[in-house]
Amino acid sequence: MNPDSPPSAVAKVVLVLEALPSCRGVTEISRSTGLSTSTVHRILQELAAVGWVRIDPDHRYLPGVRLLSLAGQTAGITHLVRPILQRLCAATGHTVHFALRSGDEAIYVDKLEGDRAYAMRSRVGLSIPLHCTAIGKAVLAGLSRPELRELLTRIPLTAMTPRTITDPDLLIAHVGAVADRGYAVDDEENEAQTRCLGAAVLDHHGVPVGGISVSALAFDLDRAKVRACAPLLIAGANDASHALGLPTTTRPPLPGPAARRHRPGGAMKQTGDR
Repeated sequence: MNPDSPPSAVAKVVLVLEALPSCRGVTEISRSTGLSTSTVHRILQELAAVGWVRIDPDHRYLPGVRLLSLAGQTAGITHLVRPILQRLCAATGHTVHFALRSGDEAIYVDKLEGDRAYAMRSRVGLSIPLHCTAIGKAVLAGLSRPELRELLTRIPLTAMTPRTITDPDLLIAHVGAVADRGYAVDDEENEAQTRCLGAAVLDHHGVPVGGISVSALAFDLDRAKVRACAPLLIAGANDASHALGLPTTTRPPLPGPAARRHRPGGAMKQTGDR
């Protein structure tokens, strides 16, 4: 970068990203980079929109999941959760995943194959939709009704298979049932012949930041096995949440407050295990 010429648009983004590890607020980053606060704010908002920056509940700007994935810094997070995934994988015999939310989707950051003769097609670094995956629907269950409706106006409810829920009102009702029972089921909704269970992983504020899942071919994870695996999955998600900072005295209630926010009133009828 030529010190005698103003930085280019790309250089401004680099300056902001380089300031993130030591500076959290707009004013602090502006002071560190020499850029105006309006420029810093605009760059941060655009980076947040694509998942390179995240905003915590205290309105501080932090490196996002996509940026951390590129930099290999999710190793610290996966190191904390990996023993929990190992126990879940051993207990169920199925493939387990850990994904983190990145904007309007989630990204696999860890995966352990089960002991089956087949392998799942998923891979670390793969982006997954929220509306038709078990982890995604578990994350959606942690949103308030206004947050959920606003999100559903942004994301396309693409039919990945004939079983995908593509109607926003049906999905909202479905997500309410997910919150009631504490886990979600992707019943061949994202990929044919594949069934997954997912439960949300919470941060220290109790906000869903991702989730863990158990995945198998549909014939190998029938309804009886879903019911057997679900308590193990929920316990693993709780352990992962505590590992990421949720106070150990806090256990996400079932049904959770998200379920009460979603329901228009009364108990919601569940439609099978979908």
